[in-house]
Amino acid sequence: MTWASIDLNADLGEGFGRWRLTDDDELLSVVTSANVACGFHAGDAVTMRRVCERAAERGVRIGAQVSYRDLAGFGRRAMDVPPAELAAEVAYQIGALEVFARAAGTRVSYVKPHGALYNRVVHDAGQAGAVVEGVLLAGDRLPVLGLPGSRFLETAERAGLPVVPEAFADRAYTDEGTLVPRGDDGAVVTDADAVVERSVGLAGSGAVTALSGRRIEVRARSLCLHGDTPGAVVLTRRVRAALEAAGVRVEAFA
Repeated sequence: MTWASIDLNADLGEGFGRWRLTDDDELLSVVTSANVACGFHAGDAVTMRRVCERAAERGVRIGAQVSYRDLAGFGRRAMDVPPAELAAEVAYQIGALEVFARAAGTRVSYVKPHGALYNRVVHDAGQAGAVVEGVLLAGDRLPVLGLPGSRFLETAERAGLPVVPEAFADRAYTDEGTLVPRGDDGAVVTDADAVVERSVGLAGSGAVTALSGRRIEVRARSLCLHGDTPGAVVLTRRVRAALEAAGVRVEAFA
């Protein structure tokens, strides 16, 4: 199915100390959901607090972007973490962000894995189960974002968590509907016009052209645009404008 409305999410708060990667303030004026780094791949207490305050002011939903503990590798390095440890670390990250969300007068509305963890739980049932356990441990049975057809969404649904299938307009897909690894040629779609066109196609027809040229089905309720892409703010505004011009309502799922 396709939806008459779609959520726009972006990874925010991915700075640390004096270093900032994303233009959080500007992106929060465009997106409907903010995936906030919780300190394991990026982010720190001051950054998390600031992003939560800005998101609350703009009515943007706050999501915990949980990751492997990998600041040096930005959460994009493959890691083997025991399930019990991973579950505890996921709950820890959600809890840390919830403190700042509540202080800003709102709450954490959903959970999304980041980077290597996101890709790992597509196929790895053990790691997927650990992330779901961590979400349950944190309480509130929060919705989770993930790749359609992934072990993660299957496990979360069995556990009674609301699941939100997600698509990426600026990432290339394999014929199987998974993301092309970032180290491969063509993994990131850099042409702005192509990203805009793919966004409208994903929202309208639930399909996208894979890296091979094959047309594949990717039916999603939320569309992610990466905040660390050069020109991310302008691109995100273009995507939102194109969606609305095509008759698609842009609104948060949570």
